[in-house]
Amino acid sequence: MTFFLFQGFPEFNSYSTPLLILGLQGLLLAILLYRRFLNKRLLPDIFLAAILLIMCYHRTTYTIGFMGWYDTFRNTKINYYLVAMDLLMAPLLFFYVKSILNPKFKLLRKHIWHAMPWILFFLTKLFILIYDSQQPGFDENQNGYLVVNFQWPYLNTIVSIFSSAQMLLYLAFSFQLYFQYKKEIKQFFSNTTKKELNWVLTFLLLYSFIFLYGIVQVFIDSFVFEMSWTQKWWIQFFSALVLLYFGVKGYFTDFSFLKDFHPTENQNEKSNLKELKGGFDDKKAEISALFQKEQLYLDPELNLAQLSKRMSLNRIEVSELINNGFGKNFNDFVNHYRIEQFKERLKKGDHQQMSLVGIAFDCGFNSKATFNRVFKKVVQLTPTQYLESLS
Repeated sequence: MTFFLFQGFPEFNSYSTPLLILGLQGLLLAILLYRRFLNKRLLPDIFLAAILLIMCYHRTTYTIGFMGWYDTFRNTKINYYLVAMDLLMAPLLFFYVKSILNPKFKLLRKHIWHAMPWILFFLTKLFILIYDSQQPGFDENQNGYLVVNFQWPYLNTIVSIFSSAQMLLYLAFSFQLYFQYKKEIKQFFSNTTKKELNWVLTFLLLYSFIFLYGIVQVFIDSFVFEMSWTQKWWIQFFSALVLLYFGVKGYFTDFSFLKDFHPTENQNEKSNLKELKGGFDDKKAEISALFQKEQLYLDPELNLAQLSKRMSLNRIEVSELINNGFGKNFNDFVNHYRIEQFKERLKKGDHQQMSLVGIAFDCGFNSKATFNRVFKKVVQLTPTQYLESLS
């Protein structure tokens, strides 16, 4: 960064200013998330706050570098104190996704093992600082003996390879959690469009992009050509944009609808349908009566927990009853009744006074896109085509 050689610190320019502004905004969002955690004790907030803080922290080296720190303070020891947090990011990302998709998840003492690689790295960095600070000429040089002869050639390489493998593993687990969640909500919610949490998938995809971008950049810098500081700036800029997006979406997304949701791993209930008085067929008839006579499907927020309570069965039993008795998951089962109700309304001529979407909403749907998709799946026609077929 020789263009800073004759300039003092801080230098606000097209490289340092965007990183500084975005980093400060990310820091503000982390503070807001932490304050909300103190008030509401929402576990995802503390995980996301930690993720944002680390992402801001990782921008520090480049931000102050482009502001002229290293050229103004030639013997700075700041790199001794800026300890990379990559080994913490992987488990934090995983626990953040898990805490969102599994409302019953709790952070336990045993989870400290996920932080052990970083703790060992931190202790090694501390030893390097203590050792180098005791060597002659330490104050006259930016980097001491162990940094030059051990950290750069050996420690950084080992940590880079290990953290990359670790991140791939935790990202794979996080994607698995998300797709399992997408599968399981169809067994719990009657309307899933607004509950699919596509933001979580976007979160994982964006971080995966940054991670892979970083790996490609290291490969090019190591084996193709030496990249300049300005060429390496772009990944810092993209990361700063992403951390701002993470903070805004994480702070303003409402996850409260998941409070009654129990992923498979948390379901301690067991099915006793075969032992119940009246048996399986009677319970199947009971659930049919509830939907035909009481029209439970008209409630757009109907979920498995509510239906279980009405039938005095646990969720596993109701889910088994629907899956095995009707050959459908809970979502398809409820939407089947909604589609039949919609068709009846059209036959009565309600479309002459109301729009098709309005009728669909009256039948229990809460999304036009979901209604159109489900109707086409069940009837093999669009709602408009079906209406035309009646005439």
